[in-house]
Amino acid sequence: MDVTARFLGGSGAVTGSKYLIDLGDFEFLVDCGLFQGRKELRERNWDKFPTPVDELDCIILTHAHLDHIGYLPRLVKQGFRGPIYCTEASEELAKILLLDSGKLQEEEAEFARKKGYSRHEDPQPLYTIEDAEAVFPMLTPKPFDRAFSIHPGVDVTFFHAGHILGASIVKVVLKGESQTKKLVFSGDLGRYHDPLLFPPTRIPKGDIVWMESTYGDRNAPPTKPEEELARAIRDTFDRDGLVIIPAFAVGRTQLILYHLYQLMKKGKIPKVPIFLDSPMAIDTTKLYLDFHTDHRLSAMIEEEHEHAYKHPQLHYYQKREQSMSLNEFKGRAIIISASGMATGGRVLHHLFHHLPHEKNGVIIAGYQAEGTRGRRLLNGEPTVRIYGNEVPVKAKIYPIEGLSAHADQAELMDWAEGFCEKPKMVFIVHGEQLSAETLAQKLKDELDWNTIVPQYLESFVLFEGI
Repeated sequence: MDVTARFLGGSGAVTGSKYLIDLGDFEFLVDCGLFQGRKELRERNWDKFPTPVDELDCIILTHAHLDHIGYLPRLVKQGFRGPIYCTEASEELAKILLLDSGKLQEEEAEFARKKGYSRHEDPQPLYTIEDAEAVFPMLTPKPFDRAFSIHPGVDVTFFHAGHILGASIVKVVLKGESQTKKLVFSGDLGRYHDPLLFPPTRIPKGDIVWMESTYGDRNAPPTKPEEELARAIRDTFDRDGLVIIPAFAVGRTQLILYHLYQLMKKGKIPKVPIFLDSPMAIDTTKLYLDFHTDHRLSAMIEEEHEHAYKHPQLHYYQKREQSMSLNEFKGRAIIISASGMATGGRVLHHLFHHLPHEKNGVIIAGYQAEGTRGRRLLNGEPTVRIYGNEVPVKAKIYPIEGLSAHADQAELMDWAEGFCEKPKMVFIVHGEQLSAETLAQKLKDELDWNTIVPQYLESFVLFEGI
């Protein structure tokens, strides 16, 4: 059989990951992500899917972040009916994130309709809660480290990627008439010394490798993120301010909660109210209690009556009324709310009310894609647009890179060095152009790898007649 690959997303950008593998009589997609960030990227979400949906047999998900699963409701609405394979924790996370995404899409369309700031006369959501729910029956969970078949001669195995709960590296073994070939998809790789998650699994052999490059052009600073977090919080509290942390509901929030608990235990920050104001983050945090084998905190959670996700300072705010009440909160506190790049969700009304005040602090804890409000805050722009208004940025912005859930350049190279044999071809994906090109060159120079930085909708022949 001939094997081709087409890049329907995650190429030339950090979002919209979609990699189409065509075996002739069988087609599958690895990841099905939403485009986020710049307007020209977001507009792709509204386009018709660039390949016939009825020819797509199945989907394999590396993990449950929206830039890897957020297009699923659109694809199902266009007629996809095949199985969607993922890890067991990813199944539950996907349900949480897709429901929340559908809800936000509906709310934002309705808000734009009421306020009249959309250029469309009748703004519509990209998809609805009902569209998201239509995905659930197709989710097909599989355990880590155990091969399963998706087609005669096509086996798949999930390995720990260390990025978020349930995140996986995907190995696909193709058994042809004359030879066997291995495809390896890194997904998003995590840090090697994450306090919550297991490090990325090293894969010894892969003929063709898809390798993420989010931080392909930089290394994390050699500082302790816990200490940086403590300094930012103490600095804000010295002004009697409020700390706002836009945080991804999955992964980043749980890591921040862990660090805040440790800092309070050690007396490095005062014991103040922590408001976790994100229904999705609250539901996700509960999953850490359910999937004990997927992370390092099982012993702590089982043995201690008080732990990072259960202590007197931590308040879970599920209801909208609770969230809105924080707009009038006076005094020192920490608000953690989604979304992590400030592209939507409850964090927007916190930023809307608290950004104009110099005493407050906003901690930016992780990667911010081009075109997002989070990136604009990092860039020091004097205003950001929220709800159709230009909001002055007077609060102090504290970037903390050490809390990223992505491997940095050195860790990406460490993972690459785990291959015992040089791959035939390595696609550098899921990175902005400079980041992808920098990592591609480094892999060429140091490991003599044949690296390619693919462009959107570009196709490649991987094998002929295997």
